[in-house]
Amino acid sequence: MQVHLSVILWLPAVAGVLCLFMPKREAPWLLVAGTLLTLAYSILALARFKSGQVGLQFVTDTNWISELGIRYSLGVDGLNLFLIVLTAVLWLAAALAIALREWDKPRQLAMWMGLGETAVLGAFMAQDLALFVVFFDLMLIPFYFLIGIWGGDNRVYATTKMVIYTLVGSLLMLAAAVALGVMATPDGGHISFSLATLQDHPLSNGSQNWIFLLFAFAFLVKAPAFPLHGWMPDAYREAPIPVILLFSAVVSKVGVYGFLRIVLPIMPHASVHYQEFMLVVAVVSILYGSALAFSQDDARLVVGYSSIAQLGFILLGIFSLDPKGAQGAIIQMVNHGLVVGPLFLIIGYLALRAGGSDSLRDMGGMAFRAPVLAGLFLIVALATLAMPGSSNFVGELLILFGTFQTKIVYGLLASAGVVLAAVYMIRFYQRSMHYRLGANAESRDLALGPELSVLAPLVLVIIALGVYPNFILHRTQNGTVSSLVEVKAAQGQLSAIK
Repeated sequence: MQVHLSVILWLPAVAGVLCLFMPKREAPWLLVAGTLLTLAYSILALARFKSGQVGLQFVTDTNWISELGIRYSLGVDGLNLFLIVLTAVLWLAAALAIALREWDKPRQLAMWMGLGETAVLGAFMAQDLALFVVFFDLMLIPFYFLIGIWGGDNRVYATTKMVIYTLVGSLLMLAAAVALGVMATPDGGHISFSLATLQDHPLSNGSQNWIFLLFAFAFLVKAPAFPLHGWMPDAYREAPIPVILLFSAVVSKVGVYGFLRIVLPIMPHASVHYQEFMLVVAVVSILYGSALAFSQDDARLVVGYSSIAQLGFILLGIFSLDPKGAQGAIIQMVNHGLVVGPLFLIIGYLALRAGGSDSLRDMGGMAFRAPVLAGLFLIVALATLAMPGSSNFVGELLILFGTFQTKIVYGLLASAGVVLAAVYMIRFYQRSMHYRLGANAESRDLALGPELSVLAPLVLVIIALGVYPNFILHRTQNGTVSSLVEVKAAQGQLSAIK
């Protein structure tokens, strides 16, 4: 059976639109069916992927807007293979979480969820810069409605703030993408936004530098990373659990993925020039996010700020400009998504047992009559703090190895984040699972059907990757090395000049 990436890409959107014509009770289950088929086809692509092959696989490449040199170009390699599968896995989990409870306007909710998955998958698959920008910008629309309609009491303020931040970043990236396409076009040539073509026609060092900053702003907002994370606390407080699960576990990865797919191969001299600046951003994000995660009482913000720290680690690996660090960054993108998804589900389950409160002070003692919940939470918590034996441990170790080989001081500073992660995650677990039971809390285990069926499979995937992390490493190696070829050449030129 041949793999067609367009099927994976458009299945969720088709299912979402069809949900509008379904009865209210059945609409969320049609979304589940659409996400399940998307996951099945993604797993087929994973099974058919040839790990020893260099370059893109399952390529779709046709003219879209020929006058502007824009192509409908999709492809898979080691950089995006597991991010596509991660998206499919977590969207299915979120769709199940939605289908297993009552919602206002369920048909519209299912539609926006389906469109959101297509937008994220499109950003991961796109091999044309203009197409990437289209999907990158489209992601904002579904999440604007998902938070703005189904969010908490302050959802309007939260969505307005999120839109302002992300829209500014998107507009700057659009300007940078157009400038990149125009300036890379040779005299008498036809404009092209193909990533491969842009890589073959590098800009001057000065042009690369200012275009790099525009892309970096957009990607760091999306991540989010310090200091462009100002929209995050309000959005994380107000968003429904399934929605913020997807934003933190999947959408945030589009920003850091953009550095590997676009910035490093197309702007290698700028990547070398701004390496230390980006490492400073990464280290500050790690330390700032870890410190804030430790000081929070709201469970959502504990995970939210810890995500800033984890994305700082990913950024550190990317801008170590070393193959080990970059490969660690890829595996850590997958690990973080697989860990933060269950964490937000657990927060939702804890809130249901604490009278609807997300406050840690209202959750104490949950483990007394909930051994299954406590056990699954413990596995996720240990994976989050990168205990040996977990896939997170392998990812962080590769990132630190890569950083020590190129910029040892930043690696040493970032190592403090490993210690801080243990502090805030153990605190989160102890305050919610142990101590005295909260005044309005009830200690009961996971419901066998609606709760356990969503959470347990994700925990099993975490365990499986901890046992065999080479499953990811073996398939991502060639893609990682390819993304750094131009950067290594730029570093060689710089060394020769010195």
